[in-house]
Amino acid sequence: MSNEQNPQKDGNQDGQQQGNDQNSNSLVQKLQQLGQTNVAATPDSNIHILPIIGQIEGHVQLPPKNKTTKYEHLIPQIIAVEQNPKIEGLIVLLNTVGGDVEAGLAISEMIASISKPTVSIVLGGGHSIGVPIAVSTNFSFIAETATMTIHPIRLNGLVIGVPQTFEYLDKMQDRVINFVTRHSNVEEEKFKELMFEKGNLTRDIGTNVVGTDAVNYGLIDEIGGVKEAMEKLNEMIDKNKDDDNESQVIQ
Repeated sequence: MSNEQNPQKDGNQDGQQQGNDQNSNSLVQKLQQLGQTNVAATPDSNIHILPIIGQIEGHVQLPPKNKTTKYEHLIPQIIAVEQNPKIEGLIVLLNTVGGDVEAGLAISEMIASISKPTVSIVLGGGHSIGVPIAVSTNFSFIAETATMTIHPIRLNGLVIGVPQTFEYLDKMQDRVINFVTRHSNVEEEKFKELMFEKGNLTRDIGTNVVGTDAVNYGLIDEIGGVKEAMEKLNEMIDKNKDDDNESQVIQ
């Protein structure tokens, strides 16, 4: 009788062992990714968070030591936000040094084309091509101590010293300027002045704009952080729902 029960007991022990191994692996993954094993659980939310940190990686893969945000990872998320009926709003968290110009513009254009309410927060820094991404949302916030570096674009690698190269750079720069001025309240002449300022940066042409100045120039809408961004986005979501209800009543 006891011999017949042993296989079942062994099976239970194996199942418990597998469960313990899975829990152990889960704890290790949390420790590797987040630096801690106990992570606060987030409830089901109607708001999607899109973090853009480090360097924006485009057509060229950066070295492993660089902390990067890959645009091929962001684009499917942005499309999913637009398609998913459960997601009613998007918050873009920015702490980036910039990166690939075309990848940054592609991300900016996609965020700007979303039909749902969007809000951005610049925390730490939203430099270089991070500026168009910061202004691509319906409303933008910047932390009081955060900064945004505005400077001319540059090329990496081999540069051919012919007039066509500089014409290409000029056209690329116009794309950035036009996007920023269309999606913010900064005047084109003021933005160009900040971009080509001399003496502000030690080894570069341009301007390092701190939080309050970014608002005063019309680049960013308001000073604020997570609380203000959540309040604003929820307000926009409620207004969006009211507008939808009114249109249904009229129909």
